[in-house]
Amino acid sequence: MNSSNQNIPILTLGQVPIYNDLILAPMDGYTDHPLRVICRRLGSAMSYTEFINAREWIEGYPGIEKKYAFSEEERPVVFQLLDHDPDRIIEVALRLQEYQPDLIDINMGCPEKGISARGAGAGLLRSPLTIARIFKRLSRSLKVPFSAKIRLGWDEGDLSTAVLAARIVEEHGGVLLAVHGRTKRQGYKGEVDLNGIAEIRRSVQIPVIANGDVKKVADIDFIKVRTGCPAVMIGRAAIGNPWIFSRLDRCQVPPHTVLQIMRDHLTLMLEFYGDPKGLIIFRKHAAGYLKPYALSSEIRAGLLTTADSSEFVTRLQEIITTQDQ
Repeated sequence: MNSSNQNIPILTLGQVPIYNDLILAPMDGYTDHPLRVICRRLGSAMSYTEFINAREWIEGYPGIEKKYAFSEEERPVVFQLLDHDPDRIIEVALRLQEYQPDLIDINMGCPEKGISARGAGAGLLRSPLTIARIFKRLSRSLKVPFSAKIRLGWDEGDLSTAVLAARIVEEHGGVLLAVHGRTKRQGYKGEVDLNGIAEIRRSVQIPVIANGDVKKVADIDFIKVRTGCPAVMIGRAAIGNPWIFSRLDRCQVPPHTVLQIMRDHLTLMLEFYGDPKGLIIFRKHAAGYLKPYALSSEIRAGLLTTADSSEFVTRLQEIITTQDQ
């Protein structure tokens, strides 16, 4: 049961109140402006951007501005930064601060080899001195609150690096820590270590959010009880089921509601990316929305390969209508 009261914040990050205990996790390639809007409308308490690569921002990487574009209805908005170089992180954080996010978060959890091998993402966990340099300079430079998202370390069985990272973040003014309950080597495999998250929570005084292994609504309160965390961050389980932020399992969502949200989501995608690019990018979300339905490969392929948005909506309505019967 959701114990949060919409009139009483469960967390206050700097001067930013957080009123719900479920938060959409930042996911590269997924948590763009349209998905964040959909999830925020359905109950997600904060809007984390996909990670913004500081080097790409400095070099003017094409499309980088889409990473931090947001609307007022998404607030509180968190800009997540990725890099291993303190100078670049500070430079980009100061520039991004001008867009008035509510929080700036440092990604210390991405396990991808190309990122972690150069010391960014989860790779930062292997360099506590670099973490200290980054957060010490953030505390001196930023006017907005800042936070971090970490993992349980590099290898299984050793929480010391994660605990040290958490304490460094706290010592230098971080207001929040999100912890994915797997190590870098695990990636997204294996079970989340809830005891590990709980140990990190006990090691600091700042709020800690638990992340990982939410598959259904019942998992939420189980994770909160086991970890003692006041909130839970949900990632992959939200793809195709943004209603989880309303504490609904996908089997509880009627087809006509699925159709409405899919149409709303597609409209946002087309407005944000243009047509047909918005439709093409939306296909991965559409596949998630339709996953529970027993569709033939022919019907599914016909929908997910069309590049005409009007045809897509017509086919989608036909598919959903058969599910309503």
